[in-house]
Amino acid sequence: MAKDVRSVRVNATRELILSTAERLFAERGVHEVSNRQISEAAGQGNNTAVGYHFGTKADLVRAIVRKHAGPIEARRKELLAEIEGSTEVRDWVTCLVRPATDHMGSLGNPSWLARFNAQLMNDPALRDVQIEESLTSPALREILDGLNGCLADLPIPVRIERGDMARHLIVQMCAEFERAQAEGAPTARATWQEMSDGLVDGIVGLWTAPVTT
Repeated sequence: MAKDVRSVRVNATRELILSTAERLFAERGVHEVSNRQISEAAGQGNNTAVGYHFGTKADLVRAIVRKHAGPIEARRKELLAEIEGSTEVRDWVTCLVRPATDHMGSLGNPSWLARFNAQLMNDPALRDVQIEESLTSPALREILDGLNGCLADLPIPVRIERGDMARHLIVQMCAEFERAQAEGAPTARATWQEMSDGLVDGIVGLWTAPVTT
């Protein structure tokens, strides 16, 4: 019984540290926040609590990424099942965008995941952590393969270039929308669903735009 109580307490502490770190990293930047500050903000009397539960800062970042990976992967699988065999770019872009935006919309307001992701995008080492975790997703690999199959006529360098553009667009637009929602600022789209529709429209246009030769 005592062991069960301790396990519940440890899990609650870990979850509190994760959510606190996600918020502080999103608001200030990963390298602007120390483990000590996270521990204090999470109400931990022991300033080494972050290191004890997670190890290095990179390990903590990885744990935050993994915390959200499960529901996003589940949504990818649902959407993939709906478009099986599709040859439409829009279907594959929807599978690329919607799992993340649907999950972000489920987090309530305020949330910090989109801004946390944007902070990682700006740091080469931490971006690699995020990319490594993403590439463990079988569903994401299937989506990228399906999208590339629809874009076979695009030269490979153009596909790589537009893939980078699309990734930045997804990350930054989600971060800006999340920030506006948290601050009560006006947005072009009222909900995550509507924002996702506009984002899909833009990325489809990006992928299907003519290539300058």
